[in-house]
Amino acid sequence: MEKNSKNNVYWTLLNHSQWKMYIAATTEGLCYIGTPNAPFGELEAWVNKRLPSHVLIEEADILQPHAVELMGYLKERRRDFALPVDLHGTPFQQIVWKALQEIPYGRTVSYSEIAERIEKPNSVRAVGTAIGANPVLIIVPCHRVIAKSGKLGGFRAGLEMKEQLLELER
Repeated sequence: MEKNSKNNVYWTLLNHSQWKMYIAATTEGLCYIGTPNAPFGELEAWVNKRLPSHVLIEEADILQPHAVELMGYLKERRRDFALPVDLHGTPFQQIVWKALQEIPYGRTVSYSEIAERIEKPNSVRAVGTAIGANPVLIIVPCHRVIAKSGKLGGFRAGLEMKEQLLELER
């Protein structure tokens, strides 16, 4: 298969401290950051659901710039990300994920605040579901969304990682 085919999803395994995460990109940008320490099957299932005509190809070189940005963030040397993302979801999910990208580093907002920002104040549960489906952890900062009560709420990668990411940003 050709190297820059529009139907390729390139992937590699990113190792950081206690976390091993599969990351993946299309020719358009980073499209996936996996749950830490999850099996490769999680990435395969996501690609089969969201990009069924695509082929997974291991290619660390293509993902190196994304890995450098992620590692910079995780090592507290970077606060934001410059490289493109290629988000695949429903139109509603896309709106929610865009709102997440507007949350400043070191800040948290509630699920209901996100619902209000996207002008769907009665859609708090749907917002939570869209946030849970975020395919690009950290870069699309779903960890910055907490319950109105101040509790952490859910997180695809687990509450321990959410706590650690929020602590890193303090």
